[in-house]
Amino acid sequence: MRYRTLGRTGIKVSPYCLGAMMFGAAGNPDHDDCVRMIHKALDFGINFIDTADGYSRGESEEIVGKALEGRRNNVVLATKAHMPMGDDPNQQGNSRRWLTHEVEASLRRLRTDRIDLYQIHRPSPDTDIEETLSALTDLMRAGKVRAIGASTFPASDIVEAQWVAERRGLARFRTEQRPYSILNRSVEREVLPVCQRHGMGVMVWSPLAMGMLTGKYRRGQRQPDSLRARRFPTQMSDERRLDAVERLIRLAQDAGLSLTHMAMAFAVAHPTVTSAIIGPRTMEHLDDVLAGAEVVLDNGLLDQIDGVVPPGVDVGSLEAAYSPPAITQVELRRRPIAERAAA
Repeated sequence: MRYRTLGRTGIKVSPYCLGAMMFGAAGNPDHDDCVRMIHKALDFGINFIDTADGYSRGESEEIVGKALEGRRNNVVLATKAHMPMGDDPNQQGNSRRWLTHEVEASLRRLRTDRIDLYQIHRPSPDTDIEETLSALTDLMRAGKVRAIGASTFPASDIVEAQWVAERRGLARFRTEQRPYSILNRSVEREVLPVCQRHGMGVMVWSPLAMGMLTGKYRRGQRQPDSLRARRFPTQMSDERRLDAVERLIRLAQDAGLSLTHMAMAFAVAHPTVTSAIIGPRTMEHLDDVLAGAEVVLDNGLLDQIDGVVPPGVDVGSLEAAYSPPAITQVELRRRPIAERAAA
């Protein structure tokens, strides 16, 4: 395993990061099976695990904590906060009140005394970024958090956070976590260059485009009965994406590769990407991805991929999870009716 430096933190991590979103009720409820997958990944050489409090309402963190007993010191452990953890409107978000509470809950579930990378799962327009960074800085000074990062922040929010941290003397985001795959390349336009400029490590999620780059979703064929197909039917049946997948399958076959292995190798080929997050639900999924861990794409094949999906382009429809609050939250893009009527 060839390890990479996570931004400018000095922390060395594997180019594949084990994502734990599918561990628990939302994916695989068999704790023992999930623990076996974690142990297999660690034995393979993966030293980077990413989870979140919101994954199955803390169950994923509990599974990870159980699996890491006796092995914690050899793992770079990342988790996140922001998503709702209850019906109370204050049991979510990026406020000091919530973050100082929730970090303690994550530490208990993970059975550890520190989090190597604590990330803000999504931006929160109703919370001043200085409030968030100030709280995170105090958690670092208390020794509960080693480094901090963001997830799915617009480029402008990343720049603002860097500016506020410098201006106010606060800890700054050292990483950004993004969706990035052959089918979803729009982050190459602004987000990845901004991260590179600020020396941030980048962890990319959904490098297999929600499973579309596994070869299981084909034009003219019945879709598999999968969690992705049930949760994202529009995306998984998008004609433009299916057309691109057919062309990519031919490229992979001509190169003697599976589509999965080509897609994973593509994700980690970008110079700004530190690690690609794999999110297996079963041991079969994990074995398939690990079998291609040593694949390196040459420039000729990368040029051919660019010919199918040009740099900086997203193919087909994207789900709301990819969009910033300015797009997903109606109240941020519509004036109140009374103000419109008075204009």
